[in-house]
Amino acid sequence: MERHDSMGKYNNLAIKPFNIHINNLHYPLQDPSIMASKGNPGDNRTRRSFSIFIVVGLCCFFYLLGAWQKSGFGKGDSIAQEVTKSADCSVLSNLNVETHHGNGMKKTNGLLESKIFPPCDERYVDYTPCHDQMRAMTFPRENMNYRERHCPPENEKLYCLIPAPKGYVTPFPWPKSRDFVPFANAPYKSLTVEKAIQNWIQYEGNVFRFPGGGTQFPHGADAYIDQLASVIPISNGMVRTALDTGCGVASWGAYLFKRNVIAMSFAPRDSHEAQVQFALERGVPAIIGVLGTIKLPYPSRSFDMAHCSRCLIPWGGNSGKYMMEVDRVLRPGGYWVLSGPPINWRVNYKSWQRPKEELEEEQRNIEETAKLLCWEKKYEKGETAIWRKRVNKSYCQERESRVTMCKSTNPDDVWYKEMEACVTPYPETSNADDVSGGELKPFPERLNDVPPRITSGLVSGITAEAFQDDNKLWQKHLNAYKRVNKIIDSGRYRNIMDMNAGLGSFAAAIDSPKSWVMNVMPTISKKDTLGVIFERGLIGIYHDWCEAFSTYPRTYDLIHANGLFSLYNNKCSYEDILLEMDRILRPEGTVIIRDSEKEVMKVKKIVSGMRWNTKMVDHEDGPLVPEKILFAVKQYWVAGENNSTSDT
Repeated sequence: MERHDSMGKYNNLAIKPFNIHINNLHYPLQDPSIMASKGNPGDNRTRRSFSIFIVVGLCCFFYLLGAWQKSGFGKGDSIAQEVTKSADCSVLSNLNVETHHGNGMKKTNGLLESKIFPPCDERYVDYTPCHDQMRAMTFPRENMNYRERHCPPENEKLYCLIPAPKGYVTPFPWPKSRDFVPFANAPYKSLTVEKAIQNWIQYEGNVFRFPGGGTQFPHGADAYIDQLASVIPISNGMVRTALDTGCGVASWGAYLFKRNVIAMSFAPRDSHEAQVQFALERGVPAIIGVLGTIKLPYPSRSFDMAHCSRCLIPWGGNSGKYMMEVDRVLRPGGYWVLSGPPINWRVNYKSWQRPKEELEEEQRNIEETAKLLCWEKKYEKGETAIWRKRVNKSYCQERESRVTMCKSTNPDDVWYKEMEACVTPYPETSNADDVSGGELKPFPERLNDVPPRITSGLVSGITAEAFQDDNKLWQKHLNAYKRVNKIIDSGRYRNIMDMNAGLGSFAAAIDSPKSWVMNVMPTISKKDTLGVIFERGLIGIYHDWCEAFSTYPRTYDLIHANGLFSLYNNKCSYEDILLEMDRILRPEGTVIIRDSEKEVMKVKKIVSGMRWNTKMVDHEDGPLVPEKILFAVKQYWVAGENNSTSDT
């Protein structure tokens, strides 16, 4: 590696610089102490030799000092510990381990340069591997099976980079993004025609505008939520997590944010073109999904409220199993809102163009199933009805003789498990008035309160003390991240994903009205803590990272992966995982990978061919800690550009 110094000479020991670009900020990876200085060449060589000698000597001294501290004898020496933390020997060590590439194949320390991943064809700009339309049509349509996840076999996977559409721009910051989306980012006008009279979306020049309307709330989502809040305690923090089934463009979830409620929204792929894509472009949590034959990818007792606004789900059919699945994920004491058919069918059956006998039967089935589930009807007015799930089974003793209770001992074991027409039992309580599963504090107090699943011992090996220590650790990690990427909490990153969320402490540390975090629980994790994450008032989902995520391309601004590659070592290809990260990451979005040095170096080698600018840094406690952090920024490029992968 070589570069020109300020005298125009070559300095063969100098490190090739690179810049990590974050919102036009540049972070050079270059130590000014080794740059050539002006003056006598002989003096330069003497000073350089002396400087290198001093640096090597200091590194050796602090290495020995650190080893002594690690032995247990030096733990009380706080001054020495702080000095060790500040000593940066990475300039020398990186000369031996980091791989750089240029034009063509090179050898670095005996390793062949990584392959360059080409851009995919322009027709793949909105490619969703496990929800591909052509593949979906080969599956049965019964019970929406064809709309569920169907991932491609190994020989059909794309090993290329999904391009952004021409003209793609960074979304507007929240809250402007709630109301406006650049047309170039999702250039589909069909909804502006199909839902023109329902106030979903309007096309205005080079942007889409979202007035906040919906099929069932023509006066706007705010007025509709006010109506619900007259029955449901939305304003006091007791309702924090919500599930919106068949969400459309997720205006209900978008307007709940200012009330400190976070909604997990889902809708099928292109039932109406780009509805979930629009939701995520607006900065609202959403996934591609459907109530079909497979259980929802959430643990039991996750949501304080569930909602359907003319979502076209046949609640009265299939022996009530869709309502039973909502019951599984609804917390004891939680609310279910049904707005639209068949509620108020006597008035609306003609405008809905459905036989009144059919609608009457559908509502009768819904009412009967709600009673079997031990839901109490709290409200019905116009086309909206609200039920509340009882807080424990003492209020519904007779139901157990009338329904089939689920036999599974683990109601959270749901990944690719078939939905059943059975009722999930309440957790046992010691008193008749206790909330089954434990009572939660209002949000935001519940964010850092020890969750009931931990205090009850439901999560093996995790104590209240371990939970609190984890919170402190991730606050420390986040502070270290901010020293490298100074705009993490600026609002630049709205949609954030934690690919291996643990207890959700990264999301808790970064909590802000400017952002939200999708906490992903890998299905191969040794401990399932997703229920803990929901009890903290956060949202998340089960997923296996050997498969594609249920979202459109370019839907996350920041992706965090802690220990993910160690977890998936020998489980599936790192290339598959990294290409999926690239697919769902926005241009100029950021990735933070924290893992062992061995895994980070494997990842760095692969991403050197993926149009990512990277910067590897030591653990915040110093270079002796084996854990390393890789920061990466995805370069901006769009379909049709003839640009090559740039150096990292």
